[in-house]
Amino acid sequence: MHYYQFHIGDYKSHTHHLNAIEDIAYRRLLDHYYLHETPIRQRDIARQIGLREYEQEVLSVLDEFFVSTENGFVSPRADAEIAKYREMVDAGKRGAAKRWQSPPDSPPIPLPTATPIATINQEPITNNHKPKNNTVAPPDGVTDIVWQDWLTLRKAKKAAVTQTALNGIIKEAGKAGISLQAALETCCARGWTGFKAEWLKEKDAGQKSFAEKEYDFKRKRWEAMTGRTSEYSPFLEIEDDTTH
Repeated sequence: MHYYQFHIGDYKSHTHHLNAIEDIAYRRLLDHYYLHETPIRQRDIARQIGLREYEQEVLSVLDEFFVSTENGFVSPRADAEIAKYREMVDAGKRGAAKRWQSPPDSPPIPLPTATPIATINQEPITNNHKPKNNTVAPPDGVTDIVWQDWLTLRKAKKAAVTQTALNGIIKEAGKAGISLQAALETCCARGWTGFKAEWLKEKDAGQKSFAEKEYDFKRKRWEAMTGRTSEYSPFLEIEDDTTH
């Protein structure tokens, strides 16, 4: 046993007459008895409990609190506690054996041998086995990274990924005059689960078109090259000097 109940009141009432060394000897003798669960033989017991120099005190306590038998010194009270402990352990084994439907002392049931992967007859994975967020294949013209970012966004917003939702974005991207790739990039950048052409127009209201921005850039470059400014300039027909 590695544990036993210790009743402080009972112990004090029976050991109040012991001096400090005798008290230590009694406690160590009890620990030794419970730990080994066997009678204590007088020979060399003082050394075993670490009180070799107090052998007389140890033997005195042994004679007073333990019963001498032909097998050694025993403690009836400790024996009763040990018997309870063993019964509890046996009951636990019987309960476990009943749950596993095997005798208490039967050898453990061996674990099943793993089947080699090559011999497993498993059906190929189809679209029905794929995770919900991957039921719609990436459309043509959309890069994998943009597609995965859009799937992650839909999942975070708790919006299902369906072909109907994707068809709606394709339709609105056509209205806005942009590709599906650009529409999905816009959704990811702005945290939109869906896309409407008017949203893009409202967001970009007041901004120049790409053609207008390119015109302004060429005009400024022409003015810088000629040192002149004009409402109409022939800069649109001038090729880049770096090509010459």
